[in-house]
Amino acid sequence: MVKRQLPNPSEILELMKFKKFELNSRKRRLDAALTIEDLRQIAKRRTPAAAFDYTDGAAEGEISMERSVQSFQDVEFHPSILNDVSHVDTTTQILGGSSAMPFGIAPTGFTRLMQTEGEIAGASAAGAAGIPFTLSTLGTTSIEDVKKVNPEGRNWFQLYVMREREISYGLVERAAAAGYDTLFFTVDTPIAGARLRDTRNGFAIPPQLTPKTILNAIPRPWWWWDFLTTQKLEFASLSETGGTVGELLNSAMDPSIDFDDLAEIRKMWPGKFAVKGVQTVADAKKLADLGVDSIVLSNHGGRQLDRAPVPFELLPEVAREIGKDVEIIIDTGIRNGADIVASLALGADFTLIGRAYLFGLMAGGRAGVDRTIEILGEQVERTMKLLQVSSVAELNPSHVTQLRRFSRDGQLDGANPRTDLS
Repeated sequence: MVKRQLPNPSEILELMKFKKFELNSRKRRLDAALTIEDLRQIAKRRTPAAAFDYTDGAAEGEISMERSVQSFQDVEFHPSILNDVSHVDTTTQILGGSSAMPFGIAPTGFTRLMQTEGEIAGASAAGAAGIPFTLSTLGTTSIEDVKKVNPEGRNWFQLYVMREREISYGLVERAAAAGYDTLFFTVDTPIAGARLRDTRNGFAIPPQLTPKTILNAIPRPWWWWDFLTTQKLEFASLSETGGTVGELLNSAMDPSIDFDDLAEIRKMWPGKFAVKGVQTVADAKKLADLGVDSIVLSNHGGRQLDRAPVPFELLPEVAREIGKDVEIIIDTGIRNGADIVASLALGADFTLIGRAYLFGLMAGGRAGVDRTIEILGEQVERTMKLLQVSSVAELNPSHVTQLRRFSRDGQLDGANPRTDLS
């Protein structure tokens, strides 16, 4: 029989230790966010539907995006044992420089639409964390202003080739003059993908006040207050404004770009040169033969061609074919530091985050971006320790199995859903 006694008041008092209430509501909600999905849910509550869906959505049936996220979830890790992981080094070398963590911020367009601090928040947070920041051609902060807020950090510039080539050439020259160390030549956007959420929301640049948007704004007055009391939302590098995203892209982009354009831009650029939007092994090999510094395996976050290849699924074969000749970067679908670790294990040299960064931005501006980087950094370090590797360089294919829902020939792989790529 258990012997019982009256509760001791002093022991009860020892248990009654209440956490000090945080008066700052932004800090309170960000501290409560433990995952990128938590930040996404905060962002959804705080951002008008059109702006949130522009970030959260993808092309047509959003199949590419969903498959890309799922591919990271369909991973099995294989930890080592009895290795000293009291200290883990997350730093890595990429494109001629160092990064404190094996991920950087991807280029995103219309960023101040999501939250008024926009690229300023992203670049300054990246600089403080010691990771690279990439500015988009369709950014809402100028090349020079990003450099001002991240003067000592690594700034990369993503380039679209325009119908008016002189615009693109001018951007290349400005980025070089501002000290950006890498150019991302983007090859997956001859025209805009069909982003149906945007069409259904009547989404336009700049946002339009309609009965629908006004109704949606009522529970989110802070977003509209920021929008209406800060600098006008417009492209920092382009004069085109007004219309849907698809209309703006189609009016600016040139579907005739080819390898001659790549060669021309490459001759102009003095720094490292990466090609973003590679989606086949054959194209990766061709670019490696041309001597580019890096390729970015990307389906544009699922925002262009729906049912496009999943970069994480493509990664092992590309790494086997060209991994010794060119640096491989991967994006699309990354929502957890474990996704980053799995990518490195299967042959990526570096990763980029897009939506994860924007969810943090919408959840809390610069502080929200800091929280995104903090969450992912903690997850990277924890996953490495649990795998019992002490540095990024130790990660290799033996640490990961990709669990296959479908085989590459399109037939359901019911007999053996596990494919070990080690």
